[in-house]
Amino acid sequence: MNTTPTTDQIVRTFTDFFRERGHEQVTGGTLLPPPSDPVLFTTSGMHPLTPYLEGRPHPQGRRLVNVQRCLRTSDLDEVGDPTHLTVFEMLGSWSLGDYGHSQSLRWGYELLRDGFGIPPERMYVTVFGGDDQVGPDSESLRTWRELGLPVEPTREENWWSHGPVGLCGPDSEIFVWTGDLGTPPQGTPTCDPRWVEVWNHVSMRYRRLGDGSLHTLQQPGVDTGMGLERLVTVLQGHNSVYDIDLFEPWMRLLPSLWHLDGTSRRLVCDHLRSGIVVIGEGVRPSNTGRGYVLRRLIRRALTTLWRDDPSRTLSDLPEEVLRHTLDHFRRPGGTGPVREVLLDEERRFGRLLERGRRVLGRPQFEGPLSDEDYRYLHDTHGLPRDLVTTLRTP
Repeated sequence: MNTTPTTDQIVRTFTDFFRERGHEQVTGGTLLPPPSDPVLFTTSGMHPLTPYLEGRPHPQGRRLVNVQRCLRTSDLDEVGDPTHLTVFEMLGSWSLGDYGHSQSLRWGYELLRDGFGIPPERMYVTVFGGDDQVGPDSESLRTWRELGLPVEPTREENWWSHGPVGLCGPDSEIFVWTGDLGTPPQGTPTCDPRWVEVWNHVSMRYRRLGDGSLHTLQQPGVDTGMGLERLVTVLQGHNSVYDIDLFEPWMRLLPSLWHLDGTSRRLVCDHLRSGIVVIGEGVRPSNTGRGYVLRRLIRRALTTLWRDDPSRTLSDLPEEVLRHTLDHFRRPGGTGPVREVLLDEERRFGRLLERGRRVLGRPQFEGPLSDEDYRYLHDTHGLPRDLVTTLRTP
């Protein structure tokens, strides 16, 4: 691409590439798994496809592509840096017992080079080098060498697993150099952070059993995943996901509305944007389940906003950022109901803080708090430990 691509153009380039190669596009438009799934939110592109990777026939065939919106709370404490997001989107392609891993790697290289215009000299790949149970991924190593890309073998870094038990297999990751383009790339992906991983291709060959042994799948498959926002960051030439076009209204309007340092601004942006998406999915704040995740996102944003200025309010949140977020994630309904949910939660949290300050002002809570104190404050007054810690911080 000769000009800087937009996020929408990047998505179309990805999906069109695989549809031209016989892949059917599957729906990835909701954060909410089906009722039978115990997970609160969809956490990865392959999550909804797990039964089909395990061998069940998919109604749309054996070659699939999608754009899956995801939500992860495992990295919540990392949000605020230039790369982590709570709600994000994954670009994915799958072979359900159709073509092999080598073909997937070749297509991945072709799309990055020809579709997205990334020069081969800015690419580096890693492959599984073998461990005590499985030998090195010689197929991937041979493929990359045929394509002329430098390869770094690793162990744990290139073994993908769904958890302690379940689907797993060797993977190959494609990195792009993000350092100074005026000088040749340096180092390798494991020793230089300027090599940024953009695409992971997993050879789904095994199921790990409870005793740690590996069972070979009757239908090996290929599962690839590429974080959309990270890819856009690389292709648009930025160092932070918050600088890409998806966040333009937020980064343009929030600094003049609320004076925050960079970390706080990114956290508030992420949590409010994620909260808007979750509300758009029909979730409402509560003390359990999905509602608790939403409540935590809103209250973490408010805690950050009120740290320096308790008069700040979400009623000042510009209409443009609400509309832009709902439009991108194709959530129906207007911005009014979303704003009402945010303001109602703001009022509830404000009342809880007032009550918490009165309770913590009692003489019995002047010194260090014990675990029993924290349990009492939570069970009797509804004050969670992290909120108590916040209220006691000078």
